[in-house]
Amino acid sequence: MRSYIEQRAMLARMEAAHAETERHLAIVERQIAARAERMTISTYAKTRTFGRSTSRRSRADERDYQESLAALRFERRGEIDALTRKLARQAGAIAAFRVHYRMNAPSEELAL
Repeated sequence: MRSYIEQRAMLARMEAAHAETERHLAIVERQIAARAERMTISTYAKTRTFGRSTSRRSRADERDYQESLAALRFERRGEIDALTRKLARQAGAIAAFRVHYRMNAPSEELAL
């Protein structure tokens, strides 16, 4: 049987790995959103050359952004799905570890 300190260290490593996976998924989502934004800006910059006083975005621009976002998410769906499944597995492993070793969640998690 592991000592309490070893159990806590293992739990901390598991939680750190989970947090790292969440950060990676957030980076992927930000990359997708930024690329969709750049694609939309380049599209409406080419079609509208009225100067500085033009409106920021029209409904068509927003629709184009959403379409680009959906297309980019579809292109990277394998990576997103893999990260989402990994997050679910990690969360399940952390929960099982806590139950098996009878460790309570930190107080900030309980408040949520």
